[in-house]
Amino acid sequence: MQNLLVIGFSLLCLVSAYQDPKIDHREVRCLVCKAVVDEMDKAVEKVDPKRKVDIGGYRLDSYGNKEQKQVQYARSELHLTEVMEEVCNKMDDYVRGRFKSNNVLTLLKLIDDSGSMNPLMSEVDLIQDSDLNKSLKFYCEGIVEEFEEPILKLYADHAENMKTRLCVDSTNLCPSSTDEDNDTESDYFSEERDEL
Repeated sequence: MQNLLVIGFSLLCLVSAYQDPKIDHREVRCLVCKAVVDEMDKAVEKVDPKRKVDIGGYRLDSYGNKEQKQVQYARSELHLTEVMEEVCNKMDDYVRGRFKSNNVLTLLKLIDDSGSMNPLMSEVDLIQDSDLNKSLKFYCEGIVEEFEEPILKLYADHAENMKTRLCVDSTNLCPSSTDEDNDTESDYFSEERDEL
């Protein structure tokens, strides 16, 4: 019985050691924005590019013809709206963590798209938080709701560099000098935190 108490106390100390009170919510929102782009890109890529949908009003022009055109279903407002309604449910598959090598905050998808454990798990210290990562879904819902129009426009226009175009240029959720393999983003958020 005493051994169980010692083990339980040790586990409690271990879990509390990985709670990170220094997480900046702006940095998390930036990472969530990038995860939203990743998940939306996957959803758009899954749709057959040959599948088309008619768009436009059902009004007649001056000659009595309907003014409609066809666009790819994957990039239609109809499909993108459906994807945006479901994308935040994917945040349940993500956890916060810090890379062991450089202590940079990351969002890590636990299971990759092939159904196996994410190979980066061994390189990351997971951060346990009190809300069990429900705030990731909350941040996602806020981003999708607040920036619905820019998301729809960028995807409909086949914009390149979606993470930069959406998360930096359109929403200002991420700093402008982000580099996927660089610490500049973490430095940016820590400098702002020091100023406050």
